[in-house]
Amino acid sequence: MRLVLTSTRSILPPRDILPPRRRGVPRRHPPASTAGKTSATSPRLGGGNTSAGSDGSVPRVSDDADFPSLAELSRADLPFALRLADLADEITMMWYRSAGLQVQAKADHTPVTDADRDTEALLRSELARERPDDAVTGEEFGATGHSQRRWVLDPVDGTKNYVRGVPVWATLIALLDGDEPIVGVVSAPALNRRWWASKGQGAWTMVGRGDVTRCQVSGVENLGRASLSYSSLTGWEERGLLDGFLDLNRAVWRTRAFGDFWSHLLVAEGAVDIACEPEVSLWDLAALSVIVTEAGGRFTDLGGNPGPHGGNALTTNGHLHDTALEYLRDTGN
Repeated sequence: MRLVLTSTRSILPPRDILPPRRRGVPRRHPPASTAGKTSATSPRLGGGNTSAGSDGSVPRVSDDADFPSLAELSRADLPFALRLADLADEITMMWYRSAGLQVQAKADHTPVTDADRDTEALLRSELARERPDDAVTGEEFGATGHSQRRWVLDPVDGTKNYVRGVPVWATLIALLDGDEPIVGVVSAPALNRRWWASKGQGAWTMVGRGDVTRCQVSGVENLGRASLSYSSLTGWEERGLLDGFLDLNRAVWRTRAFGDFWSHLLVAEGAVDIACEPEVSLWDLAALSVIVTEAGGRFTDLGGNPGPHGGNALTTNGHLHDTALEYLRDTGN
């Protein structure tokens, strides 16, 4: 049977809502790394170890491609963060949907699993060996060190999804220079996706072992043509911001609760125009902040203060930010 569409009016959004076309960047795989080496890995997913070249660069792309080698980025911090993500993927996927996974409730009644603890412990061990002078803050084991350079870790963002077998979860890794995120990596192996950014070098994404593409926010300027993503309603009500949040939902073209890290990265990709959360921590936001801003978007708290430190978040394509803030603004920030 052949399906014939007589009209696309009720199916397709207006053309200016569609995400921008992105130019794929072909990848060329280098030789496999030597066992036991600790050289930085490339942004890989889907199995196989595609390690960096002798100069610390990722697999080279075509000469005319607008993609910098990782050797150029932030004194090798980004390729190191990508290697940390590779290690995290191995642990999180080992435990994912495992019958032996142990789930406990933390003091704040949120779940924590073997995967959360094991992943953060391994990342901290690697940081202690490779970046011994840097400070570390993680969701499961708190803060250590007092350096200007601080790594911020969320071993499993979306733990509730993780324990229920929903594939929307990720490891979030960021490096802060003072209060400013300068490197961010988000790895979602169950989705076969990875995103990364370094300050001043753009934001990038990869599906599996496919093309690397640059992230770019949308150009939507009209709230009535915008797509909004969020996590849940509960936090908005608890903060006394539910009315404004619901008004924003009514004002936009489309709403979906993609949730957690994914909402914000969809903004970075231009697939969603606004993402917002009323209650979050630094480790939930640090990596996302640099990716969104390097993709051309804005990332603030609900008081309009830039960065990931406000305990809540509004991410937009930039054009819609001030308008969205008028609906959501928290005068307590």
